[in-house]
Amino acid sequence: MNIAELFNARVAMTPDAPAIIDGHRGRTRVFSYADLDEAVARAAARLRGAGLEPGDTVFVFHAMSLELYILLEAILRAGLVAMFIDPSMGRRGIERCLRKHPPAGFAGSPKAHVLRVLCREVRHIDHKFCTRGILPGAIDLSAATTTGLQRVEPRSGGDAALLTFTSGTTGPPKAAVRSHELLLRQHAVLAESFPSRAGDIELTALPMFVLANLANGVVSLLPDANVRHPGSIDPQPVLEQLAAQRPTRIAASPAFLERLTEACSADDPQLSSVDRIYTGGGPVFPRLVEHLGRVAPQATVQIVYGSTEAEPIATVSHRGGCVSNTAAPRRGAGLLVGHPVDGIEVRIHRDCWGTPLGPYDEQGFAARCRGINEPGEIVVSGPHVLSGYLDGEGDAETKFDVENVAWHRTGDAGYLDESGRLWLLGRCSARIENARGILYPFAVECIAQEFPEVKRAALVGWRGMCVLAVEPRKGSRQISSSVLRKRARALGVDAIEFYHKIPVDSRHNSKVNYAALTALIEKRKLTSVQRIREAVQELRSRACLDEVRAEGLPGGPPK
Repeated sequence: MNIAELFNARVAMTPDAPAIIDGHRGRTRVFSYADLDEAVARAAARLRGAGLEPGDTVFVFHAMSLELYILLEAILRAGLVAMFIDPSMGRRGIERCLRKHPPAGFAGSPKAHVLRVLCREVRHIDHKFCTRGILPGAIDLSAATTTGLQRVEPRSGGDAALLTFTSGTTGPPKAAVRSHELLLRQHAVLAESFPSRAGDIELTALPMFVLANLANGVVSLLPDANVRHPGSIDPQPVLEQLAAQRPTRIAASPAFLERLTEACSADDPQLSSVDRIYTGGGPVFPRLVEHLGRVAPQATVQIVYGSTEAEPIATVSHRGGCVSNTAAPRRGAGLLVGHPVDGIEVRIHRDCWGTPLGPYDEQGFAARCRGINEPGEIVVSGPHVLSGYLDGEGDAETKFDVENVAWHRTGDAGYLDESGRLWLLGRCSARIENARGILYPFAVECIAQEFPEVKRAALVGWRGMCVLAVEPRKGSRQISSSVLRKRARALGVDAIEFYHKIPVDSRHNSKVNYAALTALIEKRKLTSVQRIREAVQELRSRACLDEVRAEGLPGGPPK
């Protein structure tokens, strides 16, 4: 079954119902399912008419907009494979990905076609398409056609539908190929875990969530913001959308939501219509949940934990800003992400990150798994978990077999409590091990995040020391560093360093880039050491000069 059939079925059921509301640049465009279907059919006919065949890959480079979803549904309907490369990888990263899997087509907005000038690999792609307007050497997908492609191209379950690349958090980006069958299984899990209701409107700042909405009949309100940089959006246009469109749900990264809460007050009406907020893609600290409860007290905040290879893994809900087990994060227990979703198995393996695992038999696997409240490496398995990467590149580091069943290594550290709930402790690669034992990032970062003056905190190891980096909130009063130092020292922190900005991932702006931060600390420490050496040298020089003057030796002041 082609995953595009879900969209076609929804078109047949509710052709006149709104599907997407695009509020980009202050313009509101409402497309019904019938409108969208017509545009999809037109674009699909253009793709196939250009010579692309089922199974061919099309590199998609487009901002989140109405045109993006017309293009994506057209690619799927035509039996093609949509390839996405995150712009944050930069030109060289994009070129590496294109060399890894050369596509047959390139499609994007007029602005995206600048890549044809910048990237040789893009210039060499045979078929080029533009989502709107006429460009030299590109086919206009929005142009009228005599007949659109109404029929969905049949595909088998194992055929590829989407090709994306991992963020590279745990190493070089890997090509993740999601088949039609995997997407259908994922859709079933998402529909069960996050049920929709008739009349739901969702402000969606997570691009892939729109696909699920198109299949479920949820209206997707696209935010008037650059979601490529969620941590620096202008919240005012989005708040105006919320007031005008009155959505019932929001799906966004923690950084996006934090920008909204910073611009809201408790008596603002913008979020009064929202009764459910979904967030994930990065750590969701209790303070954000509490702030959301302040500006949207009627809303349930649902935290979603997952990854490119397994989405979702676990989820937990909080109501009215009340965070479950609030005291636990404040004593270094980590972040609660809830019970695993149906259909997925979660185990805590001994932390062996960086060393290949398996294959195991059931007994051998059980012997290497941790018990209740014992931290280790989170590993998962299930029908919607990616079993491998393109050409097997990266499988040795992140996959292993148990009785011929594929398991995925998330790269995250955590534990399962007595109730079977999953807690996160941070990246396995970011853990710090020294003579005093093992210290995981979230055990300390959760405590630091409780201080209102702290915008972000990150724990890193530097030359055998545990260093807590702190980014103060802009315009905040001075942090009570003595209290923070006391609490951090009790957990084994050796030093606290304050930084104007802590580096984060470029995709969600929520995950700390520990490698970049370590380099920043190294640079500051080396600069400090150099300054001390220069100061010592200057003091020595002054001491020598004073000695010369005192003795009246040559080189002293004239008499």
